[in-house]
Parts: sequence; structure tokens; C-alpha cells
Amino acid sequence: MQTFDLIVIGAGPAGEKAAAKASYFGKKVALVEKSKEPGGAGVHTGTLPSKTLKETALFLSGKNDKGRFGVDKDLRRNVSIEDFYFRKNFVTNSEVAAINQNISKHKIELFSGSAEFVDSNTILIHSKDSVLTLKSENFLVATGSYPFRPDNIPFDGDRVHDSDSILSLNRFPKSICVLGAGVIGCEYTTIFATMGIQVYLVDTKDVILPFLDHEISVSLVDQMQKEGIEVIFNSGVETIEMPSSSEENLKITLSDKRVLSVDMFLFAAGRSGNIAGLNLEKVGVKVGKREIIEVNEKYQTSIPNIYAAGDVIGFPALASTSMDQGRVAVTHMFSTLGFSHIAGLFPYGIYTIPEVSMVGLTEKEAEKKGKAVVTGKARYIDMARGKILGSEDGFLKLVVDRETHIILGVHIIGVQATEIIHYGLSLVESKKTLDDVISVAFNFPTLHDLYKYAAYDGLGNLAGFKLK
Repeated sequence: MQTFDLIVIGAGPAGEKAAAKASYFGKKVALVEKSKEPGGAGVHTGTLPSKTLKETALFLSGKNDKGRFGVDKDLRRNVSIEDFYFRKNFVTNSEVAAINQNISKHKIELFSGSAEFVDSNTILIHSKDSVLTLKSENFLVATGSYPFRPDNIPFDGDRVHDSDSILSLNRFPKSICVLGAGVIGCEYTTIFATMGIQVYLVDTKDVILPFLDHEISVSLVDQMQKEGIEVIFNSGVETIEMPSSSEENLKITLSDKRVLSVDMFLFAAGRSGNIAGLNLEKVGVKVGKREIIEVNEKYQTSIPNIYAAGDVIGFPALASTSMDQGRVAVTHMFSTLGFSHIAGLFPYGIYTIPEVSMVGLTEKEAEKKGKAVVTGKARYIDMARGKILGSEDGFLKLVVDRETHIILGVHIIGVQATEIIHYGLSLVESKKTLDDVISVAFNFPTLHDLYKYAAYDGLGNLAGFKLK
């Protein structure tokens, strides 16, 4: 039996950063991971793989180059599935090596196996050859999430996929139906469409990504449709008929009785907390819907010495916030230095093609809060850098308090949206006004000019006329 100051279960973004912080402050830390390698979904099946595939699709398709420099580049006809996954595998392997190095540098003891609580101070680690017993006064559960799999979907990992198995294709689909117009579904929809694959995107709602500003959501649908994606709203999947031969298509019957004939299917409609086998109920840890662990503002569960962070506690389930949740939990466990809560304001990045990013209030949210607002917009194609990049679509939108001129929200769809949103984060966080933006000199030409011209447009709308 070994004893530690902290035992972290799960070596994804939340677990790794929590373990490193506790070790930095002199604590003896154990990190338990049931997979062969650390990194969690962020490295192996979620954040980094899908974002790398997005860049791969753009490069291999030549989408961003066609017609813009006098020469068309189209490599897709020569591309294999191994080519498609090459960079994804490289990034994953590189990140795993970096995580292992960080674990070693902080002298964290890494255990391989599945954890099971015996009581609130003891766990068993089940591995292939042994069962170990570890004890600690403090635990952090950071086991992440897994794709939800409803019973009516005949997953086979060959033609019917979830967001994990879609990363292990042995060939490109000839056509694909994606169920679920959330972040994961929209990202893979645009990735496959960019590779020239016919995609049907099906969702039970009448809008995709409903938390986005409405104009951004509508624009994303418009750009999907321009790429040949068929978006089917207000419908779900009733049945999937598996063909008798590999040459035949799947027959997918939708709830509106429409029938789709496609080569492959991707279910991307939700995830569940990864708590199977932990035996949390035995020690009294409260778990909510979809196996999500309930925590307070300190990331404590219903058992005070057991904390939880990351996707296993649900919203917002972002790698960026998960890392800080793990760090904050350690702050409260050991009263260490460092921040005691994560920022209430953070940006969302959606790595569709084109990218979408936002921070702060949407126009509708601001109005629901009783604020009179005005908006200001600037289009990529009107910016010098946008012309250089050939960005024909895309815009930046500011949501502004009409009375104070303070910027309440920033919403972007277009190239590098997830990068340039961080200036918007600082504007909303610091309660900057339109005049504050206009007074800043940016490098020229850059995409940050979008902010300045959107601010001018906002001022024009405030004055009751449109600036030319």
C-alpha cells in the first residue's frame, strides 16, 4: 500500500495540470490513467485530433488556394486515408511525449490501470497483472467523457461511427450522414465536405449551434450549403438498416420519413461522464444526468475530500477551462498560491470551416437582460488582409450597449476566428468602448482591422446613419 498527498484519476487536460500544480507546491502526487498513454480525449479523440484534421482538409483540398493566386491546387485525388491521418498522428504522438516529459519533470508517479474507490481515502488500481492499493487524503476525479451511444444506433466502428471511431477509418466515406449539429457534428461535417465528400447534417432543432449569435449561426449554415452540405432541420434518425454487402449503402430513415442512402454514418449527439467502474456511489459521490459528477464552486463533490474537474463535470467541457478547473481544485485542496476560481468570461472556439468564435453576450442575450443594444459589423472581404487571403465570406460583429457604448460581445465567423477572438475577450472583460477600439493602431494589414471597422460601423448605427 502506498500513500500520497493527492491521487488524480485521469491524465487528460484537467488531471495532468492539477497533478503538476500540486507537485510544484511540494505535494506527493499519483496520477492514474487507464489508457495506454496520457492525454485524455483532448489529445487522442477530441480537441487536438479534430482541429488537426481541419487543417489537413484545408491543405489537402487546396480550398484556401483555389483561384486566389492564379494557380489551382487540388491534391485530393492523390490522397490516401493514411495521408489524411498523418498530421493528426504526429501531433498526438508529440503531445503525448510532452505530457510524459511534464509528468517526469514534476516527479509525479504515473500508474496504469483502472481506479476503483474502496472508501473516501482508498482506491484500488486494476491492471492486467495486478491490483494495487493507494491511499490519500485528497482525490481529483478527472476521467473525462465518452460518446453517448443510444441503443437504436447499430455502431460497428466500420460504417456506423461515434466521434471516437471516426478517427480510425480505413478508407474515406463516399458519402456520410452526421446526426447532431453541435460542435463535434459541425466540425466533422465541414471537414468531410472540404474533402469533397457528400455530407448530410441532421438535427432535431431548427438551428445549428443555438448558443451562437443568430447571424453567425445562419451564416455558417449558408456557407455549409455553398459547399454542398445538405442541412436537414427538425428531424432525427429513426432506423439505420445495415446492408447485406459492403458495396451497398446504409438506409437511414429519418423521423420525418425521409430516407437517406449513404456510405457511412456519424452519431455526434452528446457525451456522458466517464465514471464506469469508479464505484462512486459506494463512497457517496452524487452523480447527475448523463453520469455527470456534481461539484460546488471549489470543484468539491458531495464528499469534501474528493474533487472533480474537466468533462466529467459537464459544461463547458472545454480543454482550456478543464485545465484551469484542475488547478483551481488544487488551490482549494492545499490552500496554495494561485487563482482560486476560473474566469467567468472565456471564449468559445469552434473549428468548423470556416472557424467560428465568440465571447460575451449575443444580441438576443443582451436584449433579454434588458439592455438596449446596437451592433457593428465588418466583413473580411472589405479588409486589406482579407483581400490578400482571399476571404470572400466571414465577418466580425460587435454587440454594444447603446447608452454607454461598452462592448458586450464579440462574434466572428471566418479565417483565424479562434485566434483573433482573444482581443475581443480583452475588450469585453475590460468593458472597453467603441472609441477605445477606434483609438488603437493595429499593424496593417491585419485581420484585427475588423475590430476597428466594426467599431466605426457601430458608431454609425448609433448616430442613425450608415458609414460608407
